[in-house]
Amino acid sequence: MLPFKLDKIDKKILDILQVDGRITNAQLSKDIGLSPAPTLERVKKLENAGIIKSYHAKLDTEKINLGVSTYVMVSLKGHNRSNIEKFIKAIDGVDEIIECNHVTGSSDFILKVIAKDIPSYQKLMLEKVSEIEVVDSMQSMVILSTFKDSKKMPIPENK
Repeated sequence: MLPFKLDKIDKKILDILQVDGRITNAQLSKDIGLSPAPTLERVKKLENAGIIKSYHAKLDTEKINLGVSTYVMVSLKGHNRSNIEKFIKAIDGVDEIIECNHVTGSSDFILKVIAKDIPSYQKLMLEKVSEIEVVDSMQSMVILSTFKDSKKMPIPENK
């Protein structure tokens, strides 16, 4: 499958929607210099092509009482399909694990975990994550501060 060809207007739409997914079609059309109907058509085309996957509300974790964020490097007892599938199935039911990446290097996965506080985090790790039968070892890194948290993707040039 060939990559989707994005023109300048598509890229501008993507840049704007990544910053403000709630922008009205009328305002978006003004910002990109098209009338509302073709603007909506382009957005629908980007959604249907799977380039725009979803729209989200970004929450303030402190205001909803989730004060501890960590990255956890996880190694499995064996790096095979069965263990990977068991691990993924087990963590899928853990709401506090908000991101899971299969990686190369000294660990098999890196998880992003969010919890109310350190005792809640410790309980989660002891009672849920470390109890997953295929988990061999874990190493946690508590996030002290976040200086950049951009969800905006750079749109590469077509060649």
